[in-house]
Amino acid sequence: MARLLQSPPKYLSPDWHIANKMQCASTDAQKSSSERVAAESQRLMEETEKTTQKTQSDVNKKIEQRLEEIKFWKQELDDRLEQIVNETEVLLTFKTRVEKALESCKEPLFIAQQCLLNRERRVGIDLVHDEVEQELLKEAEVIKGVTALLERTLGQTNEQIRLNRSAKYQLEMDLRDKFTALMIDDYCAGLTNNTPDIRYTNNAVKMEGNSVSLEDWIDFSNINIEKADKQRNSSLALRALIDRILSQTINDMRKQYETVNVAFRNRVKEVKDAKQKLETLLAVVMDETASQEKNITALEKAISDKEGPVQVAQTRLEARTHRPNVELCRDIVQYRLISEVEEITNNIQRLKDTLAQAKAELKGLSRQQLFLEEEIQVKENTLYIDEVLCMQMRESVSIKNF
Repeated sequence: MARLLQSPPKYLSPDWHIANKMQCASTDAQKSSSERVAAESQRLMEETEKTTQKTQSDVNKKIEQRLEEIKFWKQELDDRLEQIVNETEVLLTFKTRVEKALESCKEPLFIAQQCLLNRERRVGIDLVHDEVEQELLKEAEVIKGVTALLERTLGQTNEQIRLNRSAKYQLEMDLRDKFTALMIDDYCAGLTNNTPDIRYTNNAVKMEGNSVSLEDWIDFSNINIEKADKQRNSSLALRALIDRILSQTINDMRKQYETVNVAFRNRVKEVKDAKQKLETLLAVVMDETASQEKNITALEKAISDKEGPVQVAQTRLEARTHRPNVELCRDIVQYRLISEVEEITNNIQRLKDTLAQAKAELKGLSRQQLFLEEEIQVKENTLYIDEVLCMQMRESVSIKNF
């Protein structure tokens, strides 16, 4: 307690002067240090301000360049998208043409097959494997071949449309991303130091794990563009092929259709000529039949006319057998009467033989008449099938260009 009440120690005068000097020196040093720091701070502030402004200006320029780059690729993608959309629309019209051409094959094929079936109803010798049948079979094969080719072409067209739409989808996805990136970078380009909504962001300075290199970014759009170009070129080539196929197949069908029609016309003319000849022959046979019937009537009358003379001769001979005694002699009259009977009997037999032959000929003429009438009916049946059923049915066929 006594120690607490002791007075503080007193310094000597030299200590006081030294302390004052030290304070002055310390203050001068602190002041010099502070001035250096202030000067360094001013220099650093000016330097960092220039650097920041330069860097920010460079970043702004880079963002502007990036915007132009994105716009360039976006325009390229837009152009390809418009091209592939237009090409797909045109290809769809070609698909419709192929479908219509395919549908148009049904009626000609049905009619060709129906004509073949109708011609199976020909009878007799007219059921012949003629040129018409050959050309009809060929026509059916041509139409079946055309149908198969068009079906394959339709399948190729559907596949190309699918590929076009796939390329279109990739372009649209790429464009959507480009649009989003353009909006983001455009927003970034509009930011300034005085923009109200700028803020600090945690972990902003980092590379995203799913980010790609600039080369990969360019390659991605390039691949989409190249795919679109490839599919568009394939589509153009397919359209040219479809044009050729439609033109060639329609020409083949039309050519064969005309060939069949010519064969039908020739065959109808041929059958009509044959029918006319048969009708002429029938008229000849009928005339000959009438003549032969008259001949038979005349022969029968001639035989009948011989009955009187032979009866007279035989009656005379029988009467002369009653001559008495020596009067029953073989005189000239007797010999002549016997000769007369033999002569008339022989002539009657010859007439009967000729009558039998004439009747046989009449039967032959009747059979020939029946055969000719049947053949004329066969020709009429053939003409009805070819000219009425088939040719009139074929008139409804219309082979159009698609």
